Amino acid sequence: MKDLFGKAILDFQTNNNPEPIITATSISEEDEMDVAYLFRTYDLMPKIEQKALQLAYGKVLDIGCGAGSHALSLQNDRHLEVVAIDISEKAVQACQLRGLKNVQVRDVLNLDTNEKFDTILLLMNGTGIFQNLSKVALYLQKLKSLLNLNGQILIDSSDLIYMFDEDEDGGKWIPSDGYYGELTFIIRYKGETEVPFPWLYLDFNTLQNAAHATGLQCELVCEGENYDYLARLTSL
Repeated sequence: MKDLFGKAILDFQTNNNPEPIITATSISEEDEMDVAYLFRTYDLMPKIEQKALQLAYGKVLDIGCGAGSHALSLQNDRHLEVVAIDISEKAVQACQLRGLKNVQVRDVLNLDTNEKFDTILLLMNGTGIFQNLSKVALYLQKLKSLLNLNGQILIDSSDLIYMFDEDEDGGKWIPSDGYYGELTFIIRYKGETEVPFPWLYLDFNTLQNAAHATGLQCELVCEGENYDYLARLTSL
């Protein structure tokens, strides 16, 4: 991948003429995102993200940390020990420049299960890294293996059923070739186009069922204003 998302983050951090990120999915048109949004402080975060940060405790693993805003809030405001990881080298560089103490270029599937955490965070559609429905169990098993006794996973996502039109019977017309939350994501930045990649949105019931099958309890913590929600997963 070209790491365009990370490039945008690093450009903003280093004041290198950042431009809006253009995003699109297999079911939505192009949209602009101001990179500054990724650098928001706690008071500007959606209530779901604020709630997740309030619930975090102990040693924290922030997966897909991006520009590091969640990890920095926990590190600087809550004084928690935070390990932040992202597959983007440029995003990790930006996090280091912002003062994040422990940030690494890592894929969660490659983490050593000898290192355990009390809180694992996956925010800004944390289920996205699962890629597709067939890999949900793999990722949940890995996350479970990284938990300390009495640890928790805080993860958010959205139910995209609202994006599909109603059929003549009043139900929703959804694609028959796979789960409706399995999308292909496209990013453009400064005239370059990223290699399209899979990105998964999970409705709460599907996440809950997958969690139970993996030996995890899944509770709905709160819901946002755009069909999004925060869930808390703990070992049964």
